[in-house]
Amino acid sequence: MHQLLSRLGPCVTAWVFALGLTAALPAQAGAQTPAIAAASSLQFALPVLIERFEADTGRRLRVTYGASGNLQRQIQQGAPFELFLSADEARARDLESSGLTQGEGRDYAIGRLVWLQAKGLPLADDARPLDGVREAIAAFEAGEGKPRIALANPLHAPYGVAAKEALTRADLWTASEPLRVLGENVAQAAQFALASESRGGFAAYSLVAAPTLAERADYRLIPAQWHAPINQRMVLLKGASETSTAFFDWLMGDEAGEVLERFGFSRPDVE
Repeated sequence: MHQLLSRLGPCVTAWVFALGLTAALPAQAGAQTPAIAAASSLQFALPVLIERFEADTGRRLRVTYGASGNLQRQIQQGAPFELFLSADEARARDLESSGLTQGEGRDYAIGRLVWLQAKGLPLADDARPLDGVREAIAAFEAGEGKPRIALANPLHAPYGVAAKEALTRADLWTASEPLRVLGENVAQAAQFALASESRGGFAAYSLVAAPTLAERADYRLIPAQWHAPINQRMVLLKGASETSTAFFDWLMGDEAGEVLERFGFSRPDVE
């Protein structure tokens, strides 16, 4: 894993550094600021959402990003988060059924999976987005190297689950096993997909829709019917403050919806 990061190109390294800053800067707000846990697919969208919310309300928040499964485990172990923005429904509903939430959660966004690769590599047609995987497998079987295929760890990350489902549907899961490299979350998988020895990998559309990546990578959307829907759900946790509750409600509004759609999410039907 560390070798992959060390071989990232200078432009991509700058993007990786930017991701780190995005995660770290809100934590400087101090212990009085409510802490929320957010899936890595929100790495670019959430800072914009929080900035808009703070401008509208004057209330501040700080964020920790990670794989949804890891964040769920931290919450179950007592981490002092007030709001959890999961990348799937299952993790949030597990917390609901465990009695750790303040009422029921809400689906706030629907994510999309993409195939991501560095610019300059042959890009598949829209109708055949997994041709890069097939090319990598063929090259490996012909003894022409070991081009890596990146995805988030399906044990922790909903986008990794979706990637596994797409590969399985295409009968590529078993054949790709020697080439797969797993990111701890979908943001790290995107980093690995752009490493010099990678053919590409799977990422969240919300990450590649950010201008930071547009000049450095190409992508193809994976058809939504190739995997289970990525319904992203949020829950307020027991003892949540007025600020976290206000943000929970604000995220279901039109202004938040416009930001989420700009970053590649679609909106669920609002009840």
